[in-house]
Amino acid sequence: MKVTHKYDFFFFYSLLIFFFNLIFVFICLLGKVMAAVNLQHSWSQIFTGDTITLRCEIQGGEGKVWKYEWTAPNTNTPPTSSEYRISRVSVSHSGYYRCRGSSDYLLTGWSDAFRLTVSFPSKPTVTLQPSWPQIYSGETVTVRCEIQGGEGAQWTYEWRAAKLNTPPTSNEYRIIRATESDSGGYSCRGRRDYFFSEWSDIITLTVSYKPKAKLRADNTAVPVGGSVTLTCSVNPSSSSGWKYYWYRDEKSSEALTTQDAVFHSNGQISVSQEGLYRCRGGRGNPVYYTEDITASIRPVVTLYPNWSEIYRGETITVRCEIHGGDTEWDYEWETNSRIKAPNQNEYRIRSASSSNSGNYRCKGRMKSSQHETTEWSDSVTLTVSDNVHSAASLTVSPDRVQHFTSDSVSLTCEGNFTEWRVRKFSEDGRLYSDCRRMTGSTCDINTSKSDTAVYWCESGSGEFSSAVNITVQNDGNGPILVSPVHPVTEGASVSLSCSLRTQKILSNVFFYHNDKLIQNDPRGELKISAVSKSDEGFYKCQYSGRESAQSWMSVKVSLIIILLLLLCRCRQSKCKSLFFIFIIIHITLGIFQGY
Repeated sequence: MKVTHKYDFFFFYSLLIFFFNLIFVFICLLGKVMAAVNLQHSWSQIFTGDTITLRCEIQGGEGKVWKYEWTAPNTNTPPTSSEYRISRVSVSHSGYYRCRGSSDYLLTGWSDAFRLTVSFPSKPTVTLQPSWPQIYSGETVTVRCEIQGGEGAQWTYEWRAAKLNTPPTSNEYRIIRATESDSGGYSCRGRRDYFFSEWSDIITLTVSYKPKAKLRADNTAVPVGGSVTLTCSVNPSSSSGWKYYWYRDEKSSEALTTQDAVFHSNGQISVSQEGLYRCRGGRGNPVYYTEDITASIRPVVTLYPNWSEIYRGETITVRCEIHGGDTEWDYEWETNSRIKAPNQNEYRIRSASSSNSGNYRCKGRMKSSQHETTEWSDSVTLTVSDNVHSAASLTVSPDRVQHFTSDSVSLTCEGNFTEWRVRKFSEDGRLYSDCRRMTGSTCDINTSKSDTAVYWCESGSGEFSSAVNITVQNDGNGPILVSPVHPVTEGASVSLSCSLRTQKILSNVFFYHNDKLIQNDPRGELKISAVSKSDEGFYKCQYSGRESAQSWMSVKVSLIIILLLLLCRCRQSKCKSLFFIFIIIHITLGIFQGY
């Protein structure tokens, strides 16, 4: 009985083991126990000469003792352990690796294939950061070794450099405050385990002495309304990476802004004020400063209007202009004309004569410091001619001084010329050379406030007409004075009227001459039957409490009146000779040509 029980025990034990193994095999067949090949490195690439380890891991078979089988390229005796170690791999080791495990009666399936790729590493490259072609003493530069495709690998680096007694093992060599002794060739290579890459090509680092920035000016005199261009640079011209900072006055530490100068490009500005200008160029550390240079002020003499020739009786203004901040100036003139100019910034000649002809130049003297003066300006020649050129004339249609906005006004040049241009001198002192809408000899204007100006015609050969005033009324609801554009001949009749945009003829209008009410009763128009020199002056009109702008009416002397006066004087002096009468007529004609 005891023997029977013993055999029964072994039978049931064997049966239990058989069912357990059967269940385990069933689990393996269901894929619960799987083999996988993994690389025991985090490298993204494997290079020839590296030592690698592949490991076969069985998931779900913990607690079992496994034997391993491998399939691998380029091997006749694969290992039977879980690790497959390859020392100094070569390109021939590239391929697919699989593994499986067995334990007692169990056998897993083959793992998925693991692809191993072994390649030759690229040649290292040495770079400079920053990559400036020229490095100066005192700057900081980093020499870097880069291996293309070797990112993420644990490389140890070797360097070759003339100055490096203890070369670094990292991929960067940082030079703080470089000196001339850091100049030379640099090369590197990478090492990983027993593998060495090639040596890189040599890059040459050249460290030069600390440079000095240079400041140049295209002119040291600032013209009126103009500017001087300053250029800051660092030599040699191959030097790069510079940013430039500008300062005005020797002790100023605040850099110039767009309110102080016009910035054209990195290293170039335009300035219109006198002063001592400095610049500095900066890149990295330290910043390098320039020499100082002075942009001094020189006055400019201008003529208004700026005609090439002035005729007797015309009005001309000679102006001394100094452009340069808020400085207050006293003015000094120098001229060889017979009439000396006053010590003011402008000299207004109301009725020019040949005695005003000459060269004019000026300079300024600071009111706050009388010993501080500018240079003398360049001379401007004023020529006053006794002969009036009547070859050119200007007519205005409609023939009046004042106009409403958006009125159509035509300025027509007349004379024996084929080429014309209408010139304009505006209220703000600007000279315009051409008409926007010029058809033949006629300039058409659709008036706006900016068209208030002095106009004249100029031929292609330099002949020009007398000037006329055009005034544009900005108040669309206010009246305008209708007065002639050209001077009125003494003894002739003239009518002045008042007009609204919506009503051309007005009654109940008051007229003023030089701000004095002419008559205390309203009327429709002001008629002067025989104009005299005393009628010359400013006129304006008032309608329903609103006043027009005032306009100047000029009066020129009549040839007949002058002749009669001279003949009367001759008669009183009993000059009966025809010769004297001829002289009187000749003088009269000469005088008349001056008007």
